[in-house]
Amino acid sequence: MTTRRAFAKALAFAPLAPVSRTFAQAQDYPNRTLQLVVGFPAGQASDIGARLMARQMAEELRQAVYVDNKPGATGIIAHQFVKSAAPDGYTFLFGSTATLAINPSLFRKLPYDPLKDFAPVAILWVSPMFLVAAPDLPFNSFAEAVAYVKANPGKTTYGSGGSGSTQHISMELLKKELGLDMMHVPYKGTPGMLNDLIAGRVNFAFESASAIIPYIQAKSVKALATSVASRLPIMPDLPTVAELGLPGFEAMTWAAFVAPAGTPAPVVARLNEAANKALASKDMTDNFAKTFAQPRPGTPADLDAFLRKEIAKWGKAVEASGAQVD
Repeated sequence: MTTRRAFAKALAFAPLAPVSRTFAQAQDYPNRTLQLVVGFPAGQASDIGARLMARQMAEELRQAVYVDNKPGATGIIAHQFVKSAAPDGYTFLFGSTATLAINPSLFRKLPYDPLKDFAPVAILWVSPMFLVAAPDLPFNSFAEAVAYVKANPGKTTYGSGGSGSTQHISMELLKKELGLDMMHVPYKGTPGMLNDLIAGRVNFAFESASAIIPYIQAKSVKALATSVASRLPIMPDLPTVAELGLPGFEAMTWAAFVAPAGTPAPVVARLNEAANKALASKDMTDNFAKTFAQPRPGTPADLDAFLRKEIAKWGKAVEASGAQVD
């Protein structure tokens, strides 16, 4: 009888053990260095933002947060790495519009599911995009640029930071809507593309405010239009694509943190809290003032709802554009 009672007692308490361990882990979290994986090359705008966030979060979490760049394959390498990481909160991912919302429609055999393989942590910021052209081209307006491309079918090019990027799909959608014949030139990141755009080796690009505004202000490129719904206070004279004949055309880049699926909710909540506090820090506020990005603090549930809407939105855009990577 004693043995049976002991066994029954152990069985009764067995299901509580994983919960207790999870609670203990959360209470002790974090107690060592965290790894923030970034699927972009070091030095580009997204990487700079991620590093600023890592520095601020390290102060809040009282543990080092080191940035691990794993660029390539439109973010797939970084996302696969984090998908396979232990769901303990010590490895998390800097995701973007392209990697979390566009890739699911662009790749037929994407090796990760943004909704199933990751736990949402926090939305970070959103950023407008600009349609720009090389400085030496013989036009100064959107209408003139469209006429120029139509007069030179198949002879003009546009660059992007990689196949499947927000910039790539946005331009493919614009091409389809306007009936333009242009060649895509993908780069391994934005810096190389911008160098060639300024030098005139590629003709056009869609690019985020954080990456392109300094070049617009320096007149190194020509700004033709913005891709958001209404004109921006920073450039009130610059028209939107929507008002230039494509009503409803809108495209923004954004960034978010996600963790491996199965990361305990209390750990996710701690990361979310640290991310939101980092967004409100002076370093990040100063960075937003320079890059014209808009902070979007919120909860993990906010990110989950946002992701679902963005995946549906960009799925329609990929289908309309006809773009496909594999």
